[in-house]
Amino acid sequence: MNSPVLANFCRIYQSLSRDNLHQLKAVYSQHVEFVDAVEKIQGIDALTAYFEHLYENMKYCRFIIDNMVEQNGQACLIWRMEYAHHKINSGKMISVDGCSFVKFSDKIDFHRDYVDMGQMLYEHLPVIGRVIKGIKSKVKA
Repeated sequence: MNSPVLANFCRIYQSLSRDNLHQLKAVYSQHVEFVDAVEKIQGIDALTAYFEHLYENMKYCRFIIDNMVEQNGQACLIWRMEYAHHKINSGKMISVDGCSFVKFSDKIDFHRDYVDMGQMLYEHLPVIGRVIKGIKSKVKA
């Protein structure tokens, strides 16, 4: 059984868009620490501004939470993000696998995302994409 905090977190993330980013305040504490492959952010206002910037050029972005393990105010969420950005991959949909580790009490106090930046971004850039894909193919061989 998932805690109400996590249930609300999942509900909001799976319907998140540029039009409802104000809902982040309902699930994150005022002093939340958020870490991803690009940024380390402190506080809900800075986090909301970060998400506003991320969603700025998105055609769409959605999260599908596939699995979750929760214990003692901590959880690991396994998810897939599907997004399309006007300037990446000719605006076509990209699917990215990732996971989040969160700590919470009455709201989320800490959120760390783990994601393959190659799958998310680098492989879809004109020159570097070919290099990254070439490296991955040699590692597999």
